[in-house]
Amino acid sequence: MTFTTRLTAAVLCGALVAATAPATASARTARGALLDVVPVSTVDTTQLVEYLGDHALDASRVRFAVEAKRITYRTIDAFGRPTTASALIALPRNGDRTPRQATWLHGTTGYRGSVASVADGNDRAATYLFASAGYLTTAPDYLGLGTGPGFHPYVDVSSTVTASVDALRAARAHAASLGLRPDRRVMITGHSQGGHAAMALGRALQHGADPRLEVGALAPIGGPFKPSLLVARALKDEIANGVAYMAYWTVAWNRLFHLYDSPAEVFRDPSIEALFDGEHRNEDIFPRLPATMRELLTDGYFARLQHPTGVLEAKLREADSTCDWRPEVPVTLYSSAGDRDTLLETSAYCDRRLEQRHARSTLVDLGADVNHGRAAKLALPRILADFDRA
Repeated sequence: MTFTTRLTAAVLCGALVAATAPATASARTARGALLDVVPVSTVDTTQLVEYLGDHALDASRVRFAVEAKRITYRTIDAFGRPTTASALIALPRNGDRTPRQATWLHGTTGYRGSVASVADGNDRAATYLFASAGYLTTAPDYLGLGTGPGFHPYVDVSSTVTASVDALRAARAHAASLGLRPDRRVMITGHSQGGHAAMALGRALQHGADPRLEVGALAPIGGPFKPSLLVARALKDEIANGVAYMAYWTVAWNRLFHLYDSPAEVFRDPSIEALFDGEHRNEDIFPRLPATMRELLTDGYFARLQHPTGVLEAKLREADSTCDWRPEVPVTLYSSAGDRDTLLETSAYCDRRLEQRHARSTLVDLGADVNHGRAAKLALPRILADFDRA
């Protein structure tokens, strides 16, 4: 659930919009319809080796230059209403007309300007890593982040899936306009919130969310696979950045499921709600947050979270269920004993749920000295190598 902050100002200030291929009116209004394409960067192999090294990623598998673009596409919001979203796509410049596909699903960010399509940072670097090895790589921004309108429905399984499936559809449409025919198999990975999303997306694709796409591999990193457990631990102040996660999650789920009428019902400082509007950077948010849950939450809401009922209980159960299926491909779950954000315990929970359904699942513990953020740096080269063998 890593919070990220860096922003590429030039992109947010404007860029040249590339014209998309002509389409029929019905195609332009369908989910996944490509609306525009904005060039982000073209990076040669020498630059990529340096760039990935700057982000502490192993660049030994860099083979091709990368062309990156921001796409805007049609999707639906958490209530099923038409909306738009953005994503970064990165194409290898290798002349392959049938490229393999990968998708990178990002972790927690409260600021719309820190996602890969509009900002430099770890998520863009991960996207370039896969593209430089030959994969047409799609990095959805999710709803309400990047250039998408509205608020982000944080850790909402269904809307994360629809936005991600539609991003893959739009990426495929753009590839087709370039004369490419991508492999239908999608190699799926992501970190933190994105690890949770990876399992949900994989389930949707295996169950036929789009007949032109199928799961090629699954390798989530540090996913919060049992949010109900993390809420319980956060209430005891046992989760790193737990106050920030709890505040963000409460505000986001209130927009979806009406947890409160007034922020004063849940926050001792009601102004905290306004910090999670997508427009505040980390440096705006964190100084305003208290140190402990008791200082953050009212006694009444604290008690509700200790013993969830009604819609809160039901939605937590749903969020806990992203590993309750049997993938047809092997799953490698990466976590670390040193992860104090999402806990090795929640990845072990996912592993057990998969094994109970006779899935081929492997849990990799990256070590007691590896924290939440570093886990992604160590896992990504191994995941790329596994994808190449899939």
